[in-house]
Amino acid sequence: MQFDSKRNNGVTIVSVKGRMDAVTTPEIDGKLTGLIDGGERRLVVDLAGLDYISSAGLRSLLATAKRLKAEQGDMVFANLEGHVTEVFKISGFYALFKVYASVDVALGQLGK
Repeated sequence: MQFDSKRNNGVTIVSVKGRMDAVTTPEIDGKLTGLIDGGERRLVVDLAGLDYISSAGLRSLLATAKRLKAEQGDMVFANLEGHVTEVFKISGFYALFKVYASVDVALGQLGK
């Protein structure tokens, strides 16, 4: 699992690559919590390199989104592919979250 973050015009872009499962999710969760604790309120989560997401990964993303919403923040997703797209559809995450084709499109929408 690889986790990177960078800022772009007041928005934090988080890239997650590899797998989000019961083993790796606590690490990702801790890093997302650290960003929020550090004051980040607008996140674009780039999942282009995510090969697999389990229910533990979905729970972590949902908890992060709820925390951000409570703090007047927002979290959107970009670049879903393959298995991750199917899991988001089956789990109803497409109805819960904004999902964009690219990070650039997501940044454009968050800037409005």
